Amino acid sequence: MIDERFARASHALADGGRVWLVDPVDEPSAMEKVAELGEPAAVLQLLDRHARDCAAIASRLGVPHVALPDALPDTPFQVVPVISWRHWKEVALWWPEREALIVAEAVGTPPMFALGTGPVGVHPGLRLTPPRVLAGYRPSHLLVGHGPPREGSQTADELAAALARSRRDIPRMLVKLPRMGK
Repeated sequence: MIDERFARASHALADGGRVWLVDPVDEPSAMEKVAELGEPAAVLQLLDRHARDCAAIASRLGVPHVALPDALPDTPFQVVPVISWRHWKEVALWWPEREALIVAEAVGTPPMFALGTGPVGVHPGLRLTPPRVLAGYRPSHLLVGHGPPREGSQTADELAAALARSRRDIPRMLVKLPRMGK
C-alpha cells in the first residue's frame, strides 16, 4: 500500500509459480518482491480508471495487460462483474481456493471508505447503490485497491456489514467528507 491520502494498493497473486499483478503502481521495492514470487503471467486492471502503471509494467515484463476481463481462463480466478455504468466499469476477482476476494474500488478500507463504523466500507460514490453482488461471497481475505487488506474469519462479516450499512453511513460521510480532503 502506498502511504498517501487515497491509500492506493496493488496486489501480486501467486499460484503455481505464476504471478498476476492487479492494478499495479510501479514502486521499485514492490516490483523487486514480485520477481521473487514467480514468473509474471499478466497485469490485470479491474477498474476502467485504474490504468495506473499497468501498461508500462506489462510491457516491461513482456506479459499481457488485461483490462476489465470477462473471464480469466487458465487461472485460479473467477471474474465477478461489479459495475457496468457509462463512467464506471469494474470487475472483481474471486479466488475460491484461497477464499480471497480482490476488489479494485467498490469497497475499501481507508477512512474515506470505512468512516470509523467498521474496517471495510463502500466507496462514497456507491453509497446509494452498494455493489450487492459482493454479498454473495464469504472471503477470508479481502484485497482492496484502496487501503490495507482484511484477513481472518471475521472478514466476510465485515464485508457484509459494510454493504448493509452503506446507505445509513451517508450522513456520517457528509459530515466527514470536508475534513478528508485535507
